[in-house]
Amino acid sequence: MESGLVSGDLPEDGVDYWEFYREDHETAQRLGFNAYRIGVEWSRVFPCPTHSVGVNVELDSDGLVRSVSVGVDALEELDKLADKGAVNWYREVLTDIRERGMEPFVCLNHFTLPIWVHDPIRVRSGERDVAIGWASKSTIVEFAKFAAYTAWKLGDLVSYWATFNEPMVVVELGYLNPDSGFPPGIYDPEMARLSLINMVNAHSLAYDLVKEWCSRASGREVKVGLIHNYVPVHPLEERDSEAAERYDYLHNEVFLSAVRYGFLDLNLDGSPKKKTWLSGKLDWVGLNYYTRCVVRRKEGDTSLLTGYEPVNGYGFNCEPRSRSRDGNPTSDFGWEVYPQGLLESVEALERLRVPVIVTENGVADSDDSLRPAFLKSHIEVLKGALDQGFGVKGYFHWSLNDNYEWAKGYSMKFGLQEVDLKTKERRPRPSAKLLSKLIGGFEY
Repeated sequence: MESGLVSGDLPEDGVDYWEFYREDHETAQRLGFNAYRIGVEWSRVFPCPTHSVGVNVELDSDGLVRSVSVGVDALEELDKLADKGAVNWYREVLTDIRERGMEPFVCLNHFTLPIWVHDPIRVRSGERDVAIGWASKSTIVEFAKFAAYTAWKLGDLVSYWATFNEPMVVVELGYLNPDSGFPPGIYDPEMARLSLINMVNAHSLAYDLVKEWCSRASGREVKVGLIHNYVPVHPLEERDSEAAERYDYLHNEVFLSAVRYGFLDLNLDGSPKKKTWLSGKLDWVGLNYYTRCVVRRKEGDTSLLTGYEPVNGYGFNCEPRSRSRDGNPTSDFGWEVYPQGLLESVEALERLRVPVIVTENGVADSDDSLRPAFLKSHIEVLKGALDQGFGVKGYFHWSLNDNYEWAKGYSMKFGLQEVDLKTKERRPRPSAKLLSKLIGGFEY
């Protein structure tokens, strides 16, 4: 905070969806939404450790966790540890969403972890013995317990689940970019590799357990997916093509190829190994799209983790409220508005042969001057993708309200509604009405 790397804003001073969810749902309903995305916060459900609850764990020949068996006895033990008030609140929220004619989409992990799973300050200070988050294999097992328990408790209300939101952000910003402000904020390629592999592993287990316990608890057959921030990667010059291919492979292919087709690049050396038990663990893919990335090579560095660098003036690396080097407007965040990249992303995800749902697409725009054109251009691109026969099945705008934008706190205004953080009053921006008009009669 002293250096300005993180804002110092606190989540508890935010928009307070916990108290105002009915008002937000009513707004979404009035705007014509037929689906609503939320997350279940692991630390709210289990503020204290769950290590004491025993489960059966099977490892494969490479030491990956092939299966975790969570039975009724384990779930009942987890129930004793869970915060019942939080569980009941989630049931109330999901029930309200459904009663308003909207389909809830539930994500199990949107970056944040319980402090007993990951203590980023201790990790940043050099400790590696406990609470190291996704770099630890024990986190795989604890997440499996959390996924099974959540499905057991909420499965009768949810048909669409996502295991993770943007797992590659955890890998790239948490362990390869210390200046990002993303925890733990260290440079450690080996911990980056471990985190990636362990999250792939955790997704596979959660996929199976959510399906199992939704079916056993309520008879509901559910769809389990993964939300990925697809980034079209372009080389600055022809000589940078290999660097662009390396980053595209790391960011856009390694995780998705593992959970869809079972090819896991354990050493991140470009030589994936077939893991049959990983294959087919993806019913749909969530596409978070904001902009592209233009990269150039690093001389003498061919590593998948580090052998490239982004070029200033394009994509995520622009000056706020300016123009990119290609003349495109940039947001309050300094992100280039690049709608054609949405079509590139949809086209690329066709290789997975599963339905694509745009789960995030929006712009940081405090005065609502960029958002109208942003909405029109991106939805027009999406309509074009549908006309071409691409399997896009839904669109979520990011976001309904101004949100807590991690290291940037509340300074980046993505919301269709601005929120007075003192009074919690919601005030729709003009673009809210525009989006409502654009999606009226929109058929997927």
